[in-house]
Amino acid sequence: MARSSASSSERPASSRSHATVTRVYLDYAGFAPVDPRVVAVMRPFLEGGAGNPAAVHSLGLEARASLDGARAKLARLFGGAPAGVIFTANATEANNLALRGVAQRSSGGHIVTSAVEHVSVVNSCRDLEKRGWRVTYVGVDDEGRVDPTAVERAIAADTVLVSIMAANGEIGTLQPVTEVGRVTRRRGIPFHVDAVHAAGRVPLAVDDSGIDLLTLSSNDLYGPPGAGALWVRPEQRLAPIILGGGQERGYRAGTENLPAIVGMGVAAELARAEHAAERTRLSELRDHLLGGLLERVPDTRLTGSRGDRRLPHHASVVVRGVKADGVLLELDLRGVAASSGSACNAMTGEPSHVLRAIGCDRMAAEGSLCFTLGRWTTAAEIDYTLDVLPSVVERLRRLAP
Repeated sequence: MARSSASSSERPASSRSHATVTRVYLDYAGFAPVDPRVVAVMRPFLEGGAGNPAAVHSLGLEARASLDGARAKLARLFGGAPAGVIFTANATEANNLALRGVAQRSSGGHIVTSAVEHVSVVNSCRDLEKRGWRVTYVGVDDEGRVDPTAVERAIAADTVLVSIMAANGEIGTLQPVTEVGRVTRRRGIPFHVDAVHAAGRVPLAVDDSGIDLLTLSSNDLYGPPGAGALWVRPEQRLAPIILGGGQERGYRAGTENLPAIVGMGVAAELARAEHAAERTRLSELRDHLLGGLLERVPDTRLTGSRGDRRLPHHASVVVRGVKADGVLLELDLRGVAASSGSACNAMTGEPSHVLRAIGCDRMAAEGSLCFTLGRWTTAAEIDYTLDVLPSVVERLRRLAP
């Protein structure tokens, strides 16, 4: 796969113009195709050309150099020190390491987070609550944005961590991370940011935003699944949650998944080089899609923020009078793959805590639709989606009791 300017033969078959194929993929937040440029660099590591990074022979030393090279590439994406990168199996593990790792090293008993965090943060906090920790879940406005002043009010004498995501993957809202970072710096509290959906899509610098811990996912950068990372500022100490041979400075035991980590590093370099142009292109497609949805589908409400306060690739709405599962099935039959919010939330079967937090009642939440665009999304695909969705909604509303 190449960039959006490439010919259709260089893109995934599922993403070519709807005039020649039957698939339109608009679920990049659920799973992003791996860029072929990433696969090309990974291939030698998958075909037996590398050793264990802990080994002292020459192949092991080469593997260690490749591991450290990926660490440096990833750190350049957000302006952090390479030594602070701890590789994990995924972003969920990184979030667990951030919250549980800080909690278990601390003498205090209070954490501040928001009401719209990813389920891996929410469930980590709930587990800590069962073990005696206190957690404050700061509310958000009707766009899903947290107020930095409310975060500061929530901080107590025994607060040991503030955890606020950079962007919400379900409704696309960007959080005021820099403003929250100023609060945490002023109060001397470590600040964790889940940057999975924002990294490589919007500017993000750990020093400018006062970030002490940062979570990243390989696949959300068009890298392979099976790799994630937690960046930790040097002075911040953690307790490991996986024990073993002491890899990753003792914070994450287990032989590193070198092929996936190398791929993650390449993906981070590509994102750093290309995100500005891609942000402009995807923002235009996103606005075209959102405008068309709100114009052509009656009784539809935007969820999340607008314009620059929204992820450039993200469009989400709630459609009254239909259930999202039915709409998504009908769209899939017409060749359009989309979602109804967070894939991780979908696995639980529970109503969206994010939609509840922004004031959606249960009936509205049942009609939640999420379209996430990506590196190979075309204008023709957006036009096709806008052509088929109104008739799908109209038909399902007629059939509704």
